[in-house]
Amino acid sequence: MEKNKLANQLRAFLPDESVLIEIEDQKPYESDGLTAYRKLPLLTVIPETEAQVQAILRTCHAAGVPVVARGSGTGLSGGALPLENGVLLSLAKFSRILHLDPLGRTARVQPGVRNLAISEAAAPHRLYYAPDPSSQIICSIGGNVAENSGGVHCLKYGLTVNNILALRVVTMEGEILELGSTALDSAGYDLLALMTGSEGMLGVITEVIVKLLPTPERAQVLMAGFDDIEKAGAAVAAIISAGIIPAGLEMMDKLAIQAAEDFVHAGYPLQAAAILLCELDGANEEVSEEIKRVHDILQSSGATSLRTASDDAERLKLWAGRKAAFPAVGRLAPDYYCMDGTIPRKRLAEVLARIRDYSQHYGLRVANVFHAGDGNLHPLILYDANKPGEMARAEAFGAKILELSVEVGGTITGEHGVGVEKIDQMCVQFQPKELTLFHALKAAWDEQGLLNPGKAVPTLHRCAEYGAMHVHQGQVKFPGIPRF
Repeated sequence: MEKNKLANQLRAFLPDESVLIEIEDQKPYESDGLTAYRKLPLLTVIPETEAQVQAILRTCHAAGVPVVARGSGTGLSGGALPLENGVLLSLAKFSRILHLDPLGRTARVQPGVRNLAISEAAAPHRLYYAPDPSSQIICSIGGNVAENSGGVHCLKYGLTVNNILALRVVTMEGEILELGSTALDSAGYDLLALMTGSEGMLGVITEVIVKLLPTPERAQVLMAGFDDIEKAGAAVAAIISAGIIPAGLEMMDKLAIQAAEDFVHAGYPLQAAAILLCELDGANEEVSEEIKRVHDILQSSGATSLRTASDDAERLKLWAGRKAAFPAVGRLAPDYYCMDGTIPRKRLAEVLARIRDYSQHYGLRVANVFHAGDGNLHPLILYDANKPGEMARAEAFGAKILELSVEVGGTITGEHGVGVEKIDQMCVQFQPKELTLFHALKAAWDEQGLLNPGKAVPTLHRCAEYGAMHVHQGQVKFPGIPRF
């Protein structure tokens, strides 16, 4: 549909200032956190009410115009990348906490509410919202649901899917659905889980009911330095095998340590090849016992330095360095490419060795940051987009890491989603029958394929072009994953 005609239709129920058509007005929406990919949408709309969202989707459905929903735009896989022939639907104005129930330990919020704002609102009741992505000061809860976000405390408390109870969703046809409930169980299929992590392809979220947890009586962090990153990986396995589930268990390699320390001055040991941050929380006596056990495990695992945060301020400072690792590494090169694969913990040392080989092969440095407890890798590949060929090498390097993750029994994403970034690697992870089922699920919710098309789930034809499968006698088959 012609842009001005569509804009006029939308202005019938939206204020003029909520329909953006000029290039300079739409520039802020041309990418999400994966800034290597940029596109300007046909137009951008910024509704304030659920009724306006319904009207937008009905109008676009009738006109056959694609729609991409967007929260704060902090996603790292291109999930909110606009379409040149589509509408970008921003939910930024849906920013209210509608109800906080301290007795029921729930909060009903709009999708534009910041992740951290929920915990801030719940703090007077000694409650908090557990998922804490590094971008929690700005990322929105609707985007967290769309990507099934995690954070440093997901090892013990789970991802977004484990911490929400219900959703209110608008379909592409403008129908309102309520999924889940505040009861212990809901009848029928678990559509709440299906919607969580669906990357805006099934519906537009307008309300979320989240779980709130009691603030632990005590939380304490140990930091261990190691002269060998493989020893740090073995220490992670030793902690988990001892039956201890930390609230957070994070690892950083030497390059990431140096970048974070220069940026935050958290007191990290600059001579270490790797550090582990292990947080234990719960009742005071429980934490005291587990702190001693973890201290002994780290010492016996070859830690060259050990430090226990003496108070909450020191604990937060140690975490500040980890949470600032991404922006800190951004000071080391003009650009970096953040990957997100997940592997079995026991394969960590092997995978790190392979990543070092890839780094030498592609001639690009990499800083490694991990949610070590659950095997979620975040290698940060450093490059300069202004140098010919470097971005292509960074992308090829990243693809190798993702395919390696699958090869060792893991997956191509832990919390960042697939978006446009990992869509080719979906061809490596899933078989044709699985991809066909994914497309059937999409069609059941969005028959015309207008919600965030071209993201997350590749076509079989695309997989054949990528070379991850071949066609034989009318059937599509995947070969084994080649070793680098």
